[in-house]
Amino acid sequence: MQPPQPPPGEPGRPGQPGRSAAHRDLTGTPFPLGDWGEPAERLDELYRWVESNALRTAEWYLSDRVWKRRCARALRVGTALGVVVGAALPLLDLTDVAPDGAAGWGYLSLLLGAACMACDRYFGLTSGWIRDVATAQAVQRRLQALQFDWASESVREVLGPTEGTASEAAERCLGVLRRFSEDVTELVRAETADWMIEFRSGPAPLALQAVGAGPSRPEGAHPSSRFPLPPGTRPNMPRQRPPEPR
Repeated sequence: MQPPQPPPGEPGRPGQPGRSAAHRDLTGTPFPLGDWGEPAERLDELYRWVESNALRTAEWYLSDRVWKRRCARALRVGTALGVVVGAALPLLDLTDVAPDGAAGWGYLSLLLGAACMACDRYFGLTSGWIRDVATAQAVQRRLQALQFDWASESVREVLGPTEGTASEAAERCLGVLRRFSEDVTELVRAETADWMIEFRSGPAPLALQAVGAGPSRPEGAHPSSRFPLPPGTRPNMPRQRPPEPR
């Protein structure tokens, strides 16, 4: 059950990260099915499948952050230049160093700098870049832990004596792979949830939510009542007839 080591320079096989993995979305690969007559080979195949999916996920986030980093840096440079030029031109105009009318260009430069900063925050380029890096590092850190755990299980089986039966050892190895897969899935889900929260906090999504959301029902209102009661009043209960004398 030792983790396989592919030879250097080997092209990416189907289901493993390669040159085209960066251009694919985070779609899962089919679960490897086969004959369990050789449990050690099947466990090695499952380990290879889990490891390749984790490497593909980390590579996707690292490749996704490239264009975000470039755009975020360009917008940040534009913001800095706009602020510096917008602050310098009015001062130069006051000292008669710059020609007349330079202060107006300074205000325009400040406006362009503010537009660059607004675009960065609205499209979430800097925050998305940071999330991609953090998620890729978390996946790689969890993958290193899996590799050491798998090596520990392999050494335990080779050196012996083994604890329990062979079925218990196989179940323990499957538990290690399953926990790792669930951890990677949770990392991706958490990053997607952060992106959704940031997207909903923007001005345009809030406006759409305000238009699409209906009036909320006040607490304590009876669902079957057609007309609401004025505050401070209680509904009148129907009077019961007194018992008839015998």
